[in-house]
Amino acid sequence: MNLPNKITLFRVFLIPVFLVFALGLPFGVGTDFFAVYGTYIAATIFIIASVSDFADGFIARKYNLVTNFGKFMDPIADKILVISAMLVLVKQDVFSALGVIIIVAREFMVSAIRMMAASGDGNVIAADKVGKIKTVFQMLAVIFALLRDFPFSLVFKSFYVYDVLFWISVVLTIWSGVEYLVRNRRYLRG
Repeated sequence: MNLPNKITLFRVFLIPVFLVFALGLPFGVGTDFFAVYGTYIAATIFIIASVSDFADGFIARKYNLVTNFGKFMDPIADKILVISAMLVLVKQDVFSALGVIIIVAREFMVSAIRMMAASGDGNVIAADKVGKIKTVFQMLAVIFALLRDFPFSLVFKSFYVYDVLFWISVVLTIWSGVEYLVRNRRYLRG
């Protein structure tokens, strides 16, 4: 269990903490504190988790600490984090449910191919470049959406930057999903 893997597990730990602040404690029942500060604290936690995603990958590559656990768990941690946040934003009528369904469907498809590759020939497929760019756009969309009511975000709110970033991430999701499917179709042949 090296440092990048510990950072990945830390990101997984942050997900329920993020949800507590994003949805209120207990879920769905907000106090005055959660009503005023919950979303900003949730955004801060999401930013920390997003930065940890880049940190663990950077450290793993720089110090040659890339492991099969990291190649497998890092994308799963990202998916759980991003999808959890997007579901919160669908609940708040900020993100389109259709766009999030497309994102979730792609993630299931990619995860299924990864499992088939791992069980077939023991190959652990790492995330590709378009997939990583897609994740960056998804994370930025979530951050801007969570901070949409922040007092200094009037410019972002007026231009709906989070909405543009979200739909760019949906397009990148479709693109990377198709590319992933084509590149790894041999695992679907059974």
